[in-house]
Parts: sequence; structure tokens; C-alpha cells
Amino acid sequence: MASRRLLQVRWRNTLMTALVVLALFMLAAAGDFQAGREALERGDFETALREWRPLAEQGDPDAQYALGLMYAKGEGVPQNDAEAMKWYRKAADQGNPWAQLNLGNMYANGQGVPQNAVEAVKWYRKAADQGNPGAQYNLGGMYDNGEGVPQNDVEAAKWFRKAAEQGVSEAQHNLGVMYALGEGVPQDDAEAVKWYRKAAEQGVSEAQYNLGGMYANGQGVPQNDVEAVKWFRKAAEQGYPEAQYNLGVMYANGEGVPKNDVEAAKWYRKAAAQGHPEAQYNLGLMHYNGQGVPKNDVEAAKWFRKAAAQGHPGAQNNLGVMCALGRGVPQNDVEAYAWFSIAAAQGVTSAEVRDIVAERMTYEARDHAQRLAQQYWEKYVLPFQN
Repeated sequence: MASRRLLQVRWRNTLMTALVVLALFMLAAAGDFQAGREALERGDFETALREWRPLAEQGDPDAQYALGLMYAKGEGVPQNDAEAMKWYRKAADQGNPWAQLNLGNMYANGQGVPQNAVEAVKWYRKAADQGNPGAQYNLGGMYDNGEGVPQNDVEAAKWFRKAAEQGVSEAQHNLGVMYALGEGVPQDDAEAVKWYRKAAEQGVSEAQYNLGGMYANGQGVPQNDVEAVKWFRKAAEQGYPEAQYNLGVMYANGEGVPKNDVEAAKWYRKAAAQGHPEAQYNLGLMHYNGQGVPKNDVEAAKWFRKAAAQGHPGAQNNLGVMCALGRGVPQNDVEAYAWFSIAAAQGVTSAEVRDIVAERMTYEARDHAQRLAQQYWEKYVLPFQN
């Protein structure tokens, strides 16, 4: 029976920016500024620039912010981060929270200025204190990652909550992770499910995957494979590889859906193509056994090799078998010995299997195989150990 791999997946590093349409609709809509906004909505950047530049030069913070956006995006003017910074700063100094958010992002990313996490935090905090949800989310991320401030899960949870309560889906997901892991808040699976669901319903694939995992494991909700499949599928259809792999497992085991090896192979393949080692291993097994796909040793060896190269000990052992027998690959005792050696060192197979191969090798071949095994250990095992 294939096994699920269920992780609490984090999404903590994305900076939210003030989107042009969202932010401008929240700005004052009076006089010449309104004319500029209407021109922008028509895609008439020249007219928008003509309306806003005089206002910006006269000190209007909304026009200054809008002009900064145009330079940042290269709309109506050549793209210029330094000019964007100049106008954002003028608006931010007058208290415009959207300009403060974007100014923080410029410092966080080193756009138009040297990268400076402390300055980024300063501007995020100014905007967050005014209730700007993007800044609250970003400030939570800075505390979570210890960037520009000492790492502090309590502060991270506090700011994620403020953003989550304003509907920021990424913040909802991250708050769910913090409840699931008990980071900055008491561990509470029911609260984790609550926030995952809010984010999942807004289409966050990581939240959909995590919610599926909660249903699969019966954490914070009654165990329900049908619901698990539903949420795994939503994330999988967005291309999320962990969900694709787990959906394949559900089809392979007949959990929440009728058992269907063809569907299992389909979802394993999607995850495997994105580099998921467990999916690569399982897809190799399906080709080796002819389950859900035509029996094909060449394909089996191909997928075992991909998983083996990512440190999967079962795939390393199976690739040793393929090399020893010459199935799907040229028969090669030296390679077989090397793969068996590193698999045995990880407890997947016994050293006796390796030694059976060694018995038919010359002394020189065994010496070569032992050196190759050491190279494989350093390349295909050590980098993947926690």
C-alpha cells in the first residue's frame, strides 16, 4: 500500500504589493486626480501622467503614490525603481499607507535602494499600524523569518492574524500553520482547520493541501477520506506537487475514491515531473509492475534513477536491482554494488545483497565499486539528510 506524505506546508516569504487598481480605488477621487484615475482605467497612461504629475509636484500624496506606481511598472514612463522610490517616499512621509507598503517592499527587495530589512520593517510597521492588510502580512513575515527584527513567533502570529481577519488569504494560511504547529499560539488543530479553510476557499493551494491533510489524518475535523480527496484535488489541479502525489496515493489505495491505478499513475506522473521523489519512486514501481501503465523496465529505471538522485533509499535499492539484472539499463555490477551499498547503509536492504554481487566481481572492480559507493553517498545521501 502506498503511503501518504503529509506536511504542514508554510508559505511565508511572499511580499504583498499594493496593486494599482485596488489601491487607487481606495484613494481620494476628487478633481484632477479622478481624471487621471479614469485615464489609467482606459489604459491612457499619457493622460494619467499629465493629470497626476502637477498634483504630485504640488505635494498631493495620492498623486505622488500613483506616480511612484507608474515608474515602478513602467506605465507611461520608462521603468525606473529610483524614481518610484522617490515618489513613494514623498507619499509615505505624508502617511499614505500604500506608499509605505511599497516603500517597505523596495527596501526588502533592494529595488532602487540597497536592500535593507530594518528599513523595510520600519515602513511596513507604519502602514500596518494604519490597518493596511498587505503591510500587516509582510510585517508578520519579517517577524516569522527574523528579517530586520529578532525572530518572534508571537509577533508573527499577531500580525498574520490582523491581516487574516481582513481576508488576506496568505495570512490565513500562515496563521493556520502556526496553530497546527503551536508556534506563537497554543497548538490547536481546530483553529488550524478554521484558517486553512478560509484560505483554501480563496484558492491558496498550500492551504487546500493542508486542509486535505487534516481530513486525511482526522486532525481538528472527523477523519474523512472523501473530503481529503476533494481538497487534495483542488490543490493538485493548481499544480501543487505534494497534493498531486497524495491524490495518486488515494487512488492507489482506494481511499476516498474507487481504487484506480491509471489515475494513480496519472497523478504520480504530474508530481514526478515536478521533481517529487516519492512520486518518482512510485511511478517507477508502477512501470516495473505494469500497474496503471504498460510494464516498461526502461521507464521504471528512469524514474528510480531520478528519485535515487534525490536521496530516496528505496529507489537507490531498486536501481541497484535493475543494474544487477540488466533490466531497463545495461547490466553493471559496479553500479549495482554502489547503489546497494548506500541503500544498505540506510537500512533499506541488507549488505548480503551487495555481497552477492561482489562475489562475481574482480578485485579491481570491487575497489572501483567501493570508491563509487563513497561518491554516491556524498552526492545522493548526505545532501538529503536532515
